[in-house]
Amino acid sequence: MHTLKPLFSLLFICFLNLNAQENNSFGILTQEELNFSIYEKDSTANAITLYEKGDNYFDIIDDRIMIVKKYHVKIKILNSKGFNEGNIEIPFYHNESATEKIEEIKAITHNGTIKTGLTQSHIYSTDVHENVTEKRFAFPNIKEGSILEYSYKLISPFFYNFEGWQFQSNIPKLYSEFNAKIPSNYQYNRSIIGSLKLNTNDVNLKKDCFYVPGITEPADCVVLKYAMKDIPAFNEEEDYMLATSNYISRIDFELATHYGLDGSIHKYTKSWRDVDREFKSDKDIGRQLKKTDFFEKNVPKKMLTEGDKLTRAKNIYAFIQNHYTWNGKYGIYRNIRVKEAFYEKKGNIGEINISLINLLNAAGIDTKLMLLSTRNNGLPKQSHPVISDFNYVIAKVEIEGKTYLLDATDKFVPFGMLPFKCLNYYGRIMDFKNDSYWHDINPDEVSKYYVNTQISFDLNNNTVIGSLDEINTGYNAIDKIRSLSETTEEEYLDTYTNSNKEDFNIISYEYNDEKSNNKKTHETFNYKIENIVSNDIIFLDPFLVKFFSKNPFTLEKRNYPIDFGYKKNYTYLAKIKIPEGYEVQKLPDGKKIVLTDRNATFQFGCNNEANQVNLFFNISLNNTSYPADFQPGLKELFKHVINTQNNTLIVLKKK
Repeated sequence: MHTLKPLFSLLFICFLNLNAQENNSFGILTQEELNFSIYEKDSTANAITLYEKGDNYFDIIDDRIMIVKKYHVKIKILNSKGFNEGNIEIPFYHNESATEKIEEIKAITHNGTIKTGLTQSHIYSTDVHENVTEKRFAFPNIKEGSILEYSYKLISPFFYNFEGWQFQSNIPKLYSEFNAKIPSNYQYNRSIIGSLKLNTNDVNLKKDCFYVPGITEPADCVVLKYAMKDIPAFNEEEDYMLATSNYISRIDFELATHYGLDGSIHKYTKSWRDVDREFKSDKDIGRQLKKTDFFEKNVPKKMLTEGDKLTRAKNIYAFIQNHYTWNGKYGIYRNIRVKEAFYEKKGNIGEINISLINLLNAAGIDTKLMLLSTRNNGLPKQSHPVISDFNYVIAKVEIEGKTYLLDATDKFVPFGMLPFKCLNYYGRIMDFKNDSYWHDINPDEVSKYYVNTQISFDLNNNTVIGSLDEINTGYNAIDKIRSLSETTEEEYLDTYTNSNKEDFNIISYEYNDEKSNNKKTHETFNYKIENIVSNDIIFLDPFLVKFFSKNPFTLEKRNYPIDFGYKKNYTYLAKIKIPEGYEVQKLPDGKKIVLTDRNATFQFGCNNEANQVNLFFNISLNNTSYPADFQPGLKELFKHVINTQNNTLIVLKKK
């Protein structure tokens, strides 16, 4: 006989226990719940979870071991803006051979002592995508002050897909509790994500708790209880933030090892060395990286041999960019066929960038494949391999001691730069001759937005006339080139005019090809502004271009890091020729703000010299990211930026 008692590692330390509500029976509310009307810790909340509990355990159902998840929640509607909390979606997974089941859905709308139940006829199923369907329903008779209560049971045959628990959501919670009872032959890695602390963190071993027919000796179980109270809402409105999955407080489970009833051992969490070995022979990655002979025969020989390594690398990169069109699919673990993609001249991310790697290696340039996760996909775990964390591949090139990270799927991204979506801190280099390793993604180059304008006056026609040079570099240039390629010149100029000063009229426009390249754009606008003189006084707003329309940092408190992706610099220069017979009556005061260690600066100055007013305005964001506690400083800095842009006047008076 085989037993079910391998040792289970206790991964968590027990902290303070938190008592749940005394009465949590379905359909019964406490007087405190009925009387609850405002959440003092978040006066902006439109609804709040009063109580939430999940019970997860293994059971024998129809002679199969199943995972059972029971869920129970009570939500208080504080005002009409919270009514959408009454639209419920419960997802369940299925594949070709098995499916999860949702059972025992119950729902009640409580309005004081009046209870309105949900009829089963109002519950329906909707396919979300190939393997996920949702049970959906809407609570009846919702009013301000209603308490929405529902519960259900999910039965799953997918023990590798043991669900974790999300403590945070879009509304605050007074109490959230997760319980699990797991037979010790199922061993899971558990990860606590987010900055919030557990109020209850209990892990215990219960002897002889799980019985399987035909097995004489019962299994021990690990019994888990995690709880939090007074959980703030997760605010997704913070600008310049990475994927919410990096920060939202939750507990993740990942099956590490399963000890079968027949004595077999299945390891699901592997070492990087195991992953390296599997990737090397994988038909969709490892084998596709061995197609150098194919590419040598199908591209011009001189591309692989002429020039130094950097020249060859740039030529190969340009060839791949021009030869392929990305089909919009990522496809890094399956359906990678570089030969077919080459002939069809289109492919997924894996096919295009693995073709790039093959060609670079065929040219004698040391190139490795790099796995990464895009910004909206979350950061991959570094503690152990979780291959599903990665959704993208690029090339890592070494030339004369310098590293270049390359993605040839975007026709507008220059050699040595990555698309913005790939600027996600780090990735894993798959070195099949040695061990794989982590590599940082550091976009060191500053992206600049530079405006230089010359302003003079035609008093006979009561107008300002001038020229404006706008220069963009780095990621700003990529965005500009993309915008110019996707619109007509007329559409582009209309948009440009509407996004800047109201009475700003473009007379002529030139894109300077000689001063532009794939990392830099140089444009010149000739313009006029009418009706600027009133009673022999000129009131001039010198900011014809405004870099920011509003302060991006408006929250009282920020909870998550600020991430720009790359360093930014904004400069505005203006030279204003004072017309004959006029003098300066008023110039704005200068300003200077410097955050800690010059991580961010704002400078503004204006002077009168040689019958000319010179204006200087600069914002320098010298880090790609900032911790959350920089919010107040950046908020104050941008308050001055917006105020300066919107409320600066130069006043000239007739002598």
